[in-house]
Amino acid sequence: MKRISSLIICLAVITAAHAQFKVNGKIAGTEEGAKLFFFSEDGRTADSAMLKNGEFSFTTPYKTTGDDMFALILKGHPYPMILVADKPEIAIQTEQSIFPVATTFKGGQQAQWMQEYHRAFNPIISKANALNTEAAAISGDDENGKAAFREKAKVFEGEVLKTGTDFIKTHLKAQASLFLLMGELRSRLSEEEFAQQFNSLDASVKNSKFGKKIGEQVVANTSAKGAPGIKAKDFEQEDPNGKMVKLSSFRGKYVLLDFWASWCGPCRVENPHVVAAYHKFKNKNFTVLGVSLDKNKRDWIDAIEKDKLVWTQVSDLQFWSNAAAALYGIRSIPQNYLIDPSGNIIAKDLRGGALERKLAEVLQ
Repeated sequence: MKRISSLIICLAVITAAHAQFKVNGKIAGTEEGAKLFFFSEDGRTADSAMLKNGEFSFTTPYKTTGDDMFALILKGHPYPMILVADKPEIAIQTEQSIFPVATTFKGGQQAQWMQEYHRAFNPIISKANALNTEAAAISGDDENGKAAFREKAKVFEGEVLKTGTDFIKTHLKAQASLFLLMGELRSRLSEEEFAQQFNSLDASVKNSKFGKKIGEQVVANTSAKGAPGIKAKDFEQEDPNGKMVKLSSFRGKYVLLDFWASWCGPCRVENPHVVAAYHKFKNKNFTVLGVSLDKNKRDWIDAIEKDKLVWTQVSDLQFWSNAAAALYGIRSIPQNYLIDPSGNIIAKDLRGGALERKLAEVLQ
């Protein structure tokens, strides 16, 4: 499902220097000694603390600018609270049950807008979790159940898209809109729609450090429309036996680069379609390379065996911080890319019967 928050994207608007950045507050309802992590997007800060009476305080050892973004991660909780350092101090009061949404929040305007983003998507998170639970309970041979679930998933996708685009319309000056655009909406919009949403943002956002990077991507994607394809980025990760596998080692074949995870209900529902396509075309110069966003190796291996995923599988077991996922800008799963024998991406997000239809087209 959709990863609602991400640590990978750097958003920037204001460039004036600040003092050392300080974050303090209280998370009610946590157990004594619960661990809270404090990370900066640029890697300069990686701190943690044990909560005492739910209270915490972090201070960077360096001066920050409005370009800096941070995340608070409560151990055992899947979604981080994203912070923007457009003011030198943020004060937070919240509860474990609603984290990353704050009950009271004091910070700069950009940080406040990021909280508005968290509040807007909190109901979406709840629905995503419910759908994951429902999908995991569907048996592999329950075709009616899977079909019904896919209809629910379509409705959910529409809700995510509407929530995201509505937020952007009312937050044209917010870094949170860039975060949302590159996160929840990136895989749900066509290149034209993505460019339209980006261009609707205020110049102050588009001219920020990260805004400029996105602008470059928009120009590059527009310029590349007539090109044969974008070259797939190479990477190397371990298979379940600890052997290092490179994507480029499959050069000469059509490869479906498939991002998934054992804990992702929609991924598990989609797996039978990939299995069927693999067995239908495996003797026609086609294979699959699965990249799992798991963090528990046993869960990963059990899912491979249960779903009969007989092709090569790799993972670095870093959850949403998977290096290959970061390289491809993965913000939601399942997601896949079809790569031709020359290493060019020729299609993406081939779900259900669309995968077999595309393979039949290119493997004539």
